[in-house]
Amino acid sequence: MSRIRAAVLGSPIEHSLSPVLHRAAYRELGLDDWSYDRFEIDEAALPAFVAGLGPEWAGLSLTMPLKRAVIPLLDGISDTAASVEAVNTVVFTEDGRRLGDNTDVPGLIAALHARGVEKVPAAAILGAGATASSALAALARICTGEVTAYVRSAARADEMRQWGERLGVDVRTAAWSDAARALEAPLVIATTPAGATDELAAAVPDAPGTLFDVLYDPWPTALAAAWSGRDGTLLGGLDLLVHQAVLQVEQMTGRTPGPLAAMRAAGEAALRARH
Repeated sequence: MSRIRAAVLGSPIEHSLSPVLHRAAYRELGLDDWSYDRFEIDEAALPAFVAGLGPEWAGLSLTMPLKRAVIPLLDGISDTAASVEAVNTVVFTEDGRRLGDNTDVPGLIAALHARGVEKVPAAAILGAGATASSALAALARICTGEVTAYVRSAARADEMRQWGERLGVDVRTAAWSDAARALEAPLVIATTPAGATDELAAAVPDAPGTLFDVLYDPWPTALAAAWSGRDGTLLGGLDLLVHQAVLQVEQMTGRTPGPLAAMRAAGEAALRARH
């Protein structure tokens, strides 16, 4: 029986949960002839790797630093991917085309919808890295008012305002020293590295709204733990990973995974095994 292949590429890649999530989906769908692997690939090695893929390949997941580097290698990209200049999903069509998409943006929205957050009057973003642009693209669809981005430098502030203009979001920037004020927003999206928001844990208000902290290891972060302790609605990086992975599986296999529980349980088990 010939196998159909998919994989996640990036550098570093050894800690990616994508194989765990996709393989769990394949089991749920009975796709015994599908395999999903991981490959340590940097920007320099990407063109040759993609060029060498045979007809048994159905798709690729891409993580840093390849989300932008892959774009010149593709035959087309979706409007969502173009809006944030980042591709995390490549599907190989039967006629040989390579098509790119970004499932981080709709995955973030789907995760929020699953927790009952469909529209917010305002929002705050902590940080201004690559994930922040995806967060802004998501907020363009669910936030009806102003988005405040809390950043550490004037250059980052300029970047976020430019992304806001491009995505049609009313973005105001503020200094990181004022980041505690972000926690008063009805929706807070934290896109910062591990440890960056620990200092804010003591500032969580008595009746917080929704926090989406995109980290998943370590989990919970100090901010997430404090948020949960005050009964705020809390989402983590695993929520985003699972929801965006579901969309990748749908695109690559043409099948819709059943309940997300199996994929999430597999991800949680993998994280527990690391500690």
